[in-house]
Amino acid sequence: MSGEGRGGLVAWGAAATRRLSERLERRRERMDQHRHAAEQEVHRVQQDIVAAEHRNDPPPVTPVAAAVRDPHGAPAFPALPTSPSEAVPWSLRVTAETVWRLLVVGAGVYVLFRVVQTLHIVAFAFIAALLISALLQPTVSRLQQLGMPRALAAALTFVGGLIGIGLVGWFVGWQVSTNLGEVTSKVQSGIAQIHDWLTHGPMHLTDTQINQFVKQLQNAVGTNSDQITSFGFSTVGIVIEILTGVFLAAFCTFFLIYDGARIWGWLLKLFPPTARIAMAGAGPRAWSTLTAYVRGTVLVAFIDSVSIGIGIFLLGVPLALPVSVLIFLGAFVPLVGALVTGTIAVLIALVTKSVFTAAMVLVVLLAVQQIEGHLLQPLILGRAVRVHPIAVVLSVTVGSILGGIGGAIVAVPLVAVTNTTVGYLKARQRAGEDVRVALLTAHAEARAAADTPEALPPES
Repeated sequence: MSGEGRGGLVAWGAAATRRLSERLERRRERMDQHRHAAEQEVHRVQQDIVAAEHRNDPPPVTPVAAAVRDPHGAPAFPALPTSPSEAVPWSLRVTAETVWRLLVVGAGVYVLFRVVQTLHIVAFAFIAALLISALLQPTVSRLQQLGMPRALAAALTFVGGLIGIGLVGWFVGWQVSTNLGEVTSKVQSGIAQIHDWLTHGPMHLTDTQINQFVKQLQNAVGTNSDQITSFGFSTVGIVIEILTGVFLAAFCTFFLIYDGARIWGWLLKLFPPTARIAMAGAGPRAWSTLTAYVRGTVLVAFIDSVSIGIGIFLLGVPLALPVSVLIFLGAFVPLVGALVTGTIAVLIALVTKSVFTAAMVLVVLLAVQQIEGHLLQPLILGRAVRVHPIAVVLSVTVGSILGGIGGAIVAVPLVAVTNTTVGYLKARQRAGEDVRVALLTAHAEARAAADTPEALPPES
């Protein structure tokens, strides 16, 4: 090969080497750029995660002016803060803001209670309709599963419930009227025994003194005739209110079991759009808790009334069946309702039988109450309600103070539903934060993997 050919070959080799070096350099620069972009994205996601974890941390304190030092050697003292809020400790600021927010919430709750107290007939009627609907709704669902139209299923269930309540009322009235003569004679005999005890017992009262006391009692009744008359008018008003409440409860019950889904959909539209999804999930769970509570309470009340009724029947106490029905109704107040209504059986036993029989009835009541508190309530209602016995007793006490018997009945299901709703919303919020962080991390990893080339194509 001539010298000119060798020179051309060397020049071509040098040019090819130079082009290869430039191509490798450009690839290295692109790789550095992709790696730097991925590191920035991962750093940004890490900052978002840290910000999410420390979202509720107190804000950084703005530095105040530097301490002033005396040129003559006196000790330094801090300068005044640049704003008045900096002089207040952070813990005191948090406490103050928490207190005023609690005051606002308390004022809202007070206004709500005042409205409910003013409209107590409507409020208690609607709450009673909710409880009855929670008891009847499973029956409507079963009838629909058998192929029956919803309107017909709701109507049959509603009419069947009314017939059942009417039969129970008729049965109680029949039993009371049947045993009223015996109870009246027993009461008269008890009054005669009290008269004998007053005259021949340790007090040694005379018939004249007893008759004088009876006359004073009659004079007191005659003097307070106006108050008694006004009490009669108020009793008529109470009867009218009860009838109005019963009609409203029946009306609302039918439409709740017939059209409850549409009513709930309309209520969801009243919430802000950002809260509808959360409330749409909390609503069915709250309704499931209410349904489980009502069905479990009915079962517990039935067991209490049957057990106490058998006990007082075996002891020979009259009016055992009507008293059992009253105990069934009273057992809707958990833990204490059956015991309070059962004291009627103790009084009847004391008047019609003896002190020993009344004591035995009291033993039966206490035994059933212990079985309810330690066995029936945890076994039947424990998993569905999940409310501590202390919370049950406190809620019943507060409800009875605020709303009487109706408030005591409503208090426990209200606490149970509130507990379920708040627990679901808190769990949903925690899950939402975890999902958001996971999505941010996955998005950053996906972008880093997409921006990093697996194999660069060769350049010509």
